[in-house]
Amino acid sequence: MQNPYEVLGIKEGASQEEIRAAYREQVKKYHPDRHQDNPLYELAEEKLQEINEAYDYLMKNGGYAGGNTDGRTKSQSPQFQEVRKNIDRGNLSAAEATLNRINNKSAEWHFLNGMISLRKGWYDDAMSNVQVAISMDPGNPEYRNAMNTMLQASGGYRTSAYGRGYNSGNDELCRMLQCYCCADMLCDCI
Repeated sequence: MQNPYEVLGIKEGASQEEIRAAYREQVKKYHPDRHQDNPLYELAEEKLQEINEAYDYLMKNGGYAGGNTDGRTKSQSPQFQEVRKNIDRGNLSAAEATLNRINNKSAEWHFLNGMISLRKGWYDDAMSNVQVAISMDPGNPEYRNAMNTMLQASGGYRTSAYGRGYNSGNDELCRMLQCYCCADMLCDCI
């Protein structure tokens, strides 16, 4: 799909009202009823379909500032939208490549970088990036929800790991290995 902003003839980051006004203007211009007895009828029909797709995309995927019903921030930038899509698809290398081409290290940039790190299993880096995003945009519920989810997940890991491992007395294999190592150091019989 072409850049939806270009299709509607507006600047990126246009408001909801600007998007609607541009859409109405384009529909009037290319509506097939205006071109019925014209050799350009099919071209006008195709153009109208493009306009409808662009409008739908911008209205559904955050062509304007504002919240979203699923708790996600609506990205102003098509590049950030592309990063989000690639993260959702599990295509982390494409998401990372797109993110690295963005020069503006905004709160959303740090958040998305954190989400890529989280998907890679780099929890410290993920936490660090999301914390930066929250410090840059403290009122963003998506960033806070992600941080809370990561903290709960890491708390569960700590709770389940507590009391296991070296010298816990609960792990039979660990005790056997300790005895073997001690025996090996004390005598040359093993």
